[in-house]
Amino acid sequence: MSLEIRALDLGDRDTVEAIVLLQRASYRVEADLLGARTLPALTETPRQVRASGEAFIGAFEDARLVGAVSWKRRGPLVDIHRLVVHPDHFRRGIASRLLDALAEHEPDAERTTVATGAANPPARRLYEQRGFAPVEERVVSGSIRIVIYERRTPA
Repeated sequence: MSLEIRALDLGDRDTVEAIVLLQRASYRVEADLLGARTLPALTETPRQVRASGEAFIGAFEDARLVGAVSWKRRGPLVDIHRLVVHPDHFRRGIASRLLDALAEHEPDAERTTVATGAANPPARRLYEQRGFAPVEERVVSGSIRIVIYERRTPA
Protein backbone atom coordinates (compact mmCIF):
# COMPACT_ATOMS: atom_id res chain seq x y z
CA MET A 1 0.00 0.00 0.00
CA SER A 2 1.45 3.32 -1.07
CA LEU A 3 -0.06 6.17 0.90
CA GLU A 4 0.32 9.83 0.19
CA ILE A 5 -0.30 12.08 3.20
CA ARG A 6 -1.00 15.75 2.54
CA ALA A 7 -2.91 18.79 3.75
CA LEU A 8 -6.45 19.07 2.40
CA ASP A 9 -7.79 22.23 0.77
CA LEU A 10 -11.30 22.98 2.03
CA GLY A 11 -11.66 25.53 -0.74
CA ASP A 12 -11.77 22.69 -3.26
CA ARG A 13 -15.34 21.38 -3.69
CA ASP A 14 -14.30 17.86 -4.73
CA THR A 15 -12.05 17.56 -1.68
CA VAL A 16 -14.81 18.59 0.73
CA GLU A 17 -17.28 16.20 -0.89
CA ALA A 18 -14.71 13.39 -0.58
CA ILE A 19 -14.31 14.21 3.14
CA VAL A 20 -18.08 14.02 3.66
CA LEU A 21 -18.35 10.65 1.88
CA LEU A 22 -15.36 9.28 3.81
CA GLN A 23 -16.65 10.35 7.20
CA ARG A 24 -20.13 8.99 6.49
CA ALA A 25 -18.65 5.57 5.74
CA SER A 26 -16.38 5.67 8.78
CA TYR A 27 -18.87 7.09 11.29
CA ARG A 28 -21.56 4.63 10.17
CA VAL A 29 -19.34 1.89 11.63
CA GLU A 30 -18.89 3.86 14.86
CA ALA A 31 -22.63 4.54 15.12
CA ASP A 32 -23.24 0.79 14.83
CA LEU A 33 -20.64 0.06 17.54
CA LEU A 34 -22.26 2.63 19.82
CA GLY A 35 -25.79 1.46 19.14
CA ALA A 36 -26.65 4.96 17.90
CA ARG A 37 -29.12 5.55 15.09
CA THR A 38 -27.10 8.50 13.92
CA LEU A 39 -24.18 10.74 14.78
CA PRO A 40 -23.82 14.40 13.80
CA ALA A 41 -21.03 13.56 11.34
CA LEU A 42 -23.41 11.31 9.39
CA THR A 43 -25.57 14.26 8.40
CA GLU A 44 -22.90 16.94 8.09
CA THR A 45 -22.93 18.76 4.76
CA PRO A 46 -19.98 19.96 2.68
CA ARG A 47 -20.86 23.52 3.70
CA GLN A 48 -20.66 22.58 7.38
CA VAL A 49 -17.30 20.86 6.90
CA ARG A 50 -15.98 23.91 5.05
CA ALA A 51 -17.21 26.20 7.86
CA SER A 52 -15.83 24.00 10.66
CA GLY A 53 -12.68 26.04 11.14
CA GLU A 54 -10.71 22.80 11.30
CA ALA A 55 -7.43 22.05 9.52
CA PHE A 56 -7.34 18.72 7.66
CA ILE A 57 -4.69 16.23 6.60
CA GLY A 58 -5.69 13.41 4.27
CA ALA A 59 -4.35 9.98 3.35
CA PHE A 60 -4.63 9.03 -0.31
CA GLU A 61 -4.26 5.67 -1.98
CA ASP A 62 -4.27 5.76 -5.78
CA ALA A 63 -5.61 9.35 -5.65
CA ARG A 64 -8.58 8.24 -3.50
CA LEU A 65 -9.08 9.81 -0.07
CA VAL A 66 -9.06 6.86 2.37
CA GLY A 67 -8.41 8.65 5.66
CA ALA A 68 -8.39 12.08 7.25
CA VAL A 69 -7.68 13.82 10.52
CA SER A 70 -8.92 17.28 11.44
CA TRP A 71 -8.08 19.52 14.36
CA LYS A 72 -8.16 22.97 15.86
CA ARG A 73 -5.18 24.56 17.55
CA ARG A 74 -5.71 26.75 20.62
CA GLY A 75 -2.44 27.95 22.07
CA PRO A 76 -0.48 24.88 23.22
CA LEU A 77 -3.50 22.56 22.72
CA VAL A 78 -4.31 20.53 19.61
CA ASP A 79 -7.90 19.28 19.72
CA ILE A 80 -8.58 16.49 17.23
CA HIS A 81 -12.13 16.80 15.93
CA ARG A 82 -12.25 13.78 13.63
CA LEU A 83 -10.04 10.88 12.67
CA VAL A 84 -11.66 8.79 9.97
CA VAL A 85 -10.58 5.88 7.80
CA HIS A 86 -12.70 4.23 5.14
CA PRO A 87 -13.90 0.83 6.42
CA ASP A 88 -12.30 -0.89 3.40
CA HIS A 89 -8.95 0.34 4.74
CA PHE A 90 -9.31 -0.39 8.47
CA ARG A 91 -6.36 -1.90 10.31
CA ARG A 92 -3.75 -0.91 7.76
CA GLY A 93 -2.01 1.71 9.90
CA ILE A 94 -3.63 4.70 8.20
CA ALA A 95 -4.95 6.26 11.41
CA SER A 96 -1.49 5.95 12.98
CA ARG A 97 0.12 7.55 9.93
CA LEU A 98 -2.37 10.43 10.16
CA LEU A 99 -1.64 10.92 13.87
CA ASP A 100 2.10 10.97 13.04
CA ALA A 101 1.49 13.55 10.29
CA LEU A 102 -0.49 15.70 12.71
CA ALA A 103 2.32 15.53 15.29
CA GLU A 104 4.80 16.58 12.59
CA HIS A 105 2.51 19.45 11.57
CA GLU A 106 2.11 20.67 15.18
CA PRO A 107 5.52 19.84 16.73
CA ASP A 108 5.31 22.49 19.47
CA ALA A 109 1.92 21.41 20.84
CA GLU A 110 2.07 20.65 24.55
CA ARG A 111 -1.13 18.59 24.65
CA THR A 112 -3.36 16.79 22.17
CA THR A 113 -6.93 15.77 22.99
CA VAL A 114 -9.39 13.54 21.20
CA ALA A 115 -12.77 11.97 22.03
CA THR A 116 -14.31 8.69 20.94
CA GLY A 117 -17.26 6.55 21.85
CA ALA A 118 -16.78 4.53 25.04
CA ALA A 119 -18.14 1.51 23.16
CA ASN A 120 -15.60 1.81 20.33
CA PRO A 121 -12.80 -0.61 21.34
CA PRO A 122 -10.76 -0.24 18.11
CA ALA A 123 -10.52 3.56 18.46
CA ARG A 124 -9.82 3.37 22.17
CA ARG A 125 -7.07 0.80 21.59
CA LEU A 126 -5.52 3.00 18.87
CA TYR A 127 -5.40 6.09 21.09
CA GLU A 128 -4.03 4.17 24.08
CA GLN A 129 -1.34 2.52 21.92
CA ARG A 130 -0.41 5.99 20.64
CA GLY A 131 0.18 7.36 24.15
CA PHE A 132 -3.20 8.92 24.88
CA ALA A 133 -4.69 8.44 28.35
CA PRO A 134 -8.38 8.71 29.25
CA VAL A 135 -9.06 11.86 31.28
CA GLU A 136 -12.85 12.16 31.29
CA GLU A 137 -16.00 10.27 30.41
CA ARG A 138 -19.33 11.95 29.70
CA VAL A 139 -22.68 11.43 28.02
CA VAL A 140 -23.49 13.43 24.88
CA SER A 141 -26.52 13.58 22.59
CA GLY A 142 -28.66 12.19 25.36
CA SER A 143 -27.23 8.68 25.60
CA ILE A 144 -23.84 8.31 23.88
CA ARG A 145 -20.97 7.76 26.31
CA ILE A 146 -17.70 9.24 25.11
CA VAL A 147 -14.20 9.10 26.51
CA ILE A 148 -11.90 12.08 26.21
CA TYR A 149 -8.23 11.25 25.80
CA GLU A 150 -5.19 13.41 26.26
CA ARG A 151 -1.56 13.04 25.30
CA ARG A 152 1.05 15.37 26.72
CA THR A 153 4.15 16.06 24.67
CA PRO A 154 7.35 15.43 26.62
CA ALA A 155 9.17 18.66 27.50
